[in-house]
Amino acid sequence: MSQVMCPPGSVTHTIVAGDTCYLLARRYGTTVQAIIAANPGLDCNNLQIGRMICIPGQPVTCPPGTTPYVIRAGDTCYRLAQLSGTTVQAIINANPGLNCNNLQIGQTICIPLGVPGGCPTGTMPYVIKAGDTCWALAQTAGISVQALIAANPGINCNNLQIGQTICIPFGAPTGCPPGTRAHVIVAGDTCYRLAQQYGTTVQAIINANPGINCNNLQIGSTICIP
Repeated sequence: MSQVMCPPGSVTHTIVAGDTCYLLARRYGTTVQAIIAANPGLDCNNLQIGRMICIPGQPVTCPPGTTPYVIRAGDTCYRLAQLSGTTVQAIINANPGLNCNNLQIGQTICIPLGVPGGCPTGTMPYVIKAGDTCWALAQTAGISVQALIAANPGINCNNLQIGQTICIPFGAPTGCPPGTRAHVIVAGDTCYRLAQQYGTTVQAIINANPGINCNNLQIGSTICIP
């Protein structure tokens, strides 16, 4: 692979398995749009392992026991504390000067990992509590059930064990696997109506979204439709 000459203010990154434009943007404190602009012709849906690209910005460095996180719409310190199994005070302590009443979209902060779980970069460890479902956890994290399952090979969404530690991708764009499409729930949606609309079956929708409650679809949540 030929060496890529990146302009000042950017760094060279070699694509490895698991890389996505979103994860790279978060890691380097930049945006997906900036990465695409710096690499004309880059297909974020088909990153080639071994390819060298230019990334604006510098890697975000967080101290041991924390992980970088880029604030997105709707985030609060309380929500992030719940998601990561830590406390609001711990988040504030890890980010001197942080104003929880004025989080800025795109701002990078360091999140303490409240539960040691050996989770990979881009995910947070979470301990299953009574009443948890893959569906509810995915909605809280703003991801798809499929993304949650992909981060936890072998997980059984129909038999989550209280006290079990899983890894939750955080802030990742909701994505549906090949053969399905994303649908954002709006008022009046039902599994039956969606099955008719997309030419599929209610059971197929349930199978594609483990833990979904067809009797309580949440407006604004995203599901995958076969």
